Amino acid sequence: MTPPPPELDALARRAELAGLNAASAPREARVDGWLLRLSPGKAKRSRCVNAIEGGTLPLDEILRRCRASFDQAQLPLMLRLTPFSQPADLDERLAAMGWTAFDPADVMVLPSLDGFRDEAGLAPLSPAEYAELIGGLRGSSAVEIDAHARRLEQASVRHQAFKLERDGVLLACGQVAIDPGPDGSSAGGIAGLFDIFTPEDQRGQGHGFRLCAALLAVARRQGAANAYLQVGTANEAAKRLYARLGFLQAFRYHFRSDDPRAWA
Repeated sequence: MTPPPPELDALARRAELAGLNAASAPREARVDGWLLRLSPGKAKRSRCVNAIEGGTLPLDEILRRCRASFDQAQLPLMLRLTPFSQPADLDERLAAMGWTAFDPADVMVLPSLDGFRDEAGLAPLSPAEYAELIGGLRGSSAVEIDAHARRLEQASVRHQAFKLERDGVLLACGQVAIDPGPDGSSAGGIAGLFDIFTPEDQRGQGHGFRLCAALLAVARRQGAANAYLQVGTANEAAKRLYARLGFLQAFRYHFRSDDPRAWA
């Protein structure tokens, strides 16, 4: 897979680690250096394997052990592949085994949060309130909404959820999660934007831009130094919006599985 540009490599690697921390799930396991996340729900990052470290076992044996864990959790086995996955040729080896690649996404980074200001109409939401709101907008099941709420409540990195309203009408909603800086506080941390959503009847009016700018202002006020986000590769409108905010392309990842349920 294509590595990040040299000038963004350190920030891209930090964004990858922060994204893993922010997506922590109630049910996790380790297999020979790989991180297994085993929580049900729409978010694939909470129910996939992240090959974050090289191990000592043969690939077939690692996959067998991973599959046993996912079978027990009644989830299809899928791996998330990034330029940092280990072993370095893992993506090519899975492709040679016939595993299907799907759902590519781009990770974008913002080197500085200078200049972002608070936005009127921004209101905080509890994890349960946000899971209910975003789940209803996306047509999630009750089980998926409950799982989302529990992930947010138990996440190792605090997720701060907000909605942007005007006269009681929802314009956009989203979350920011600040991975700590060197001293363990928000100072010097990196902020991740998650679940940015604009209702269909409110799109094209700049509400998503205003929401993201406001979330970045919240992060800046709390001491964060830079930011990252993940966006579907095919979502050109969203990528243009994020580029207007100053975000730069860092790297691309995708998922692979040999189980059709994974991409259904």
